[in-house]
Amino acid sequence: MKRRDFIHRTGVAAFVLPALFVSACKTSPHDSKKDAAFELDEMDIDALQQAMASGKYTSRQLCELYLKRITEIDKNGPQLNSVIEINPDALAIADGLDAERRDGKVRGALHGIPILIKDNIDTGDKMMTTAGSLALEGNIASKDAFIVAKLREAGAVLLGKTNLSEWANFRSTRSSSGWSSRGGQTRNPYILDRNPCGSSSGTGTAVAANLCAVGIGTETDGSIGCPSSINGLVGIKPTVGLWSRAGIIPISVTQDTAGPMTRTVKDAAILLGALCGVDEADPYTTRSEGKFQRDYTSFLKSDGLKGKKIGVEKSYLKVHEAVDSLLADALNVIRQQGAEVIEVDFRAKTKSISNDEYSVLQFQFKDGVNKYLANANAKVKSLEEVIRFNTENEAKAMPFFKQEILVGSQEKAGLDSKEYTDAVARMQQTARKAIDDTLKEFGLDAIIGPTNGPSWCTDLVNGDSFTGYGMYSPAAVAGYPHITVPMGFVNELPIGLTFIGAEYGEGHLLTLAYSYEQASKKRKAPQFLPSLSYSTKKDFLKQEG
Repeated sequence: MKRRDFIHRTGVAAFVLPALFVSACKTSPHDSKKDAAFELDEMDIDALQQAMASGKYTSRQLCELYLKRITEIDKNGPQLNSVIEINPDALAIADGLDAERRDGKVRGALHGIPILIKDNIDTGDKMMTTAGSLALEGNIASKDAFIVAKLREAGAVLLGKTNLSEWANFRSTRSSSGWSSRGGQTRNPYILDRNPCGSSSGTGTAVAANLCAVGIGTETDGSIGCPSSINGLVGIKPTVGLWSRAGIIPISVTQDTAGPMTRTVKDAAILLGALCGVDEADPYTTRSEGKFQRDYTSFLKSDGLKGKKIGVEKSYLKVHEAVDSLLADALNVIRQQGAEVIEVDFRAKTKSISNDEYSVLQFQFKDGVNKYLANANAKVKSLEEVIRFNTENEAKAMPFFKQEILVGSQEKAGLDSKEYTDAVARMQQTARKAIDDTLKEFGLDAIIGPTNGPSWCTDLVNGDSFTGYGMYSPAAVAGYPHITVPMGFVNELPIGLTFIGAEYGEGHLLTLAYSYEQASKKRKAPQFLPSLSYSTKKDFLKQEG
């Protein structure tokens, strides 16, 4: 949950790697070439499956290589600090899947594929689920979240869990994205003193740095889109209810969803279809019955932009000169692929939702967290107890910023409050109408714009400094899907392009996103540069010969 936007608009048992650097934008140099040398670098699901089918690798060998990579890059080396816990059963699981393969059984595209998931998703194994909070340390779930059960059924190997912005970035108005009291501060793999964005920061960094094949994040408003964009990834925030939320530590019943974070659109499509399904524990999934696909790869067409009509958000055409230039280039690519591009102003129709959204999320957070904790194996059983724990353990739990969002949420009434019911109806109607009306009025296939501006220097004292974007927010409030795809770089910092579409329009958006990805090819692996000044100096020296 990228709660910082609200503030700007409203005024308002693992190896744990602290990396608590307070001094903004200063890190020690190291050998980035050595860090980048990895034999599985940028390999996608298809390539890994071909390698296993040919006998070049087993699933166990893939897992061993990724685990070694985690030790070298995440724990040592540049200390990315993106993985909060390793699954002690990962290799045994891989062995079982290798045995199945030898017996001629391959479950599908994810068979034997190593994956990392965010530490707010329950796993009924030996790992904890804590949302990065020391208050939840020791919480070992009794059973898998629905989507984790689907992952296991598909044959994926759960390598471990990723760090995140504590409580999915819904704890303080002055937090640093990617920091949690349990896991410390996650770094941006492109430029280490820059922020990886939250709250799915650990997943974003880990997938970008090739610590796994694919990853899963969660989003309430921007927490898949922003870290995917800032880490040079493809991220899908599905329609709310396409994936079950049962077994995921909640913020919002109307906005929460997990989603794929990958290095390619095809990998995201594979993961998306594998985890769809109706779950009686999440009534929202019943709405998706008959609307989801088991295989979204059929939508991947290199000529998918031909004959399409794309609306570009005109308020984002002139915000940041370097991003403006990337957007202009992206629009040219889209036109060259045969699409018509027109300017639209749909965000102007959503300006009124900011105050309502923040209030609604506080109501829903209190209700959802209390229900989750009441049935969890954590030592705290309510939001009130979480707040008390943090206060009593302030030096460890709140060394840089406090918990005013938690306190404000605790003060809210129940979901039968008229203040709540009026606000949630008002904001959802506004967001959905803005998207639906804009798509219909201009006959659009999608609305696009930059996902975010360049990443900022991580600052644990003052918190985040988001750059005037947030293309995904109306889709988040509406519960509609969006996809971000790499659009290019500003001084070695990745920038993504967001595609927004209609409810359950994931397949259609994948067609557009894949066509753009194949025509533009903007993804490149990180080089773990210490700082922007180091990057600039290196580029200067290259130019000078």
